[in-house]
Amino acid sequence: MRDGTAVSNHTVLWFPETGLVEGAEMSASLGRLVIYTSRIDEMADFYAKHFGFSVLRADNERIVELRAQNSGLALLLHPAAAKQKEGQVLVKLVFDVEDVSAFCEAAKADGVDFGKIHKAGGYEFANAKDPSKNSIQVSSRAFRQ
Repeated sequence: MRDGTAVSNHTVLWFPETGLVEGAEMSASLGRLVIYTSRIDEMADFYAKHFGFSVLRADNERIVELRAQNSGLALLLHPAAAKQKEGQVLVKLVFDVEDVSAFCEAAKADGVDFGKIHKAGGYEFANAKDPSKNSIQVSSRAFRQ
């Protein structure tokens, strides 16, 4: 026997004898981003100092996990293979900040230059590079009204 439940114009069928669901949309949350680097310690210090990540190092593990203090992705620092070139990835890490100018000013005092602050669509953003030359950005887009 099949139980049917309408969900967002989809019929979802549940088979109690197997626990399987047919017709359900797949969904998953993005929880971690791996960054390949030959500068694990420098990268861990950078993200902890400038973005408040907690650094977790497990014994006998090559990967260092960086956890955000609030919600958000965890960053996994993974040793780069000899053939991997740092900074040649088409990904940009974007950090949500309410006051881009204040954040950039504080970062510059700590040695990170975000360069010009751009304005677009009711928010501001600025770009920089981490120690492994990955693109990073601070943006107030999440806070626009």
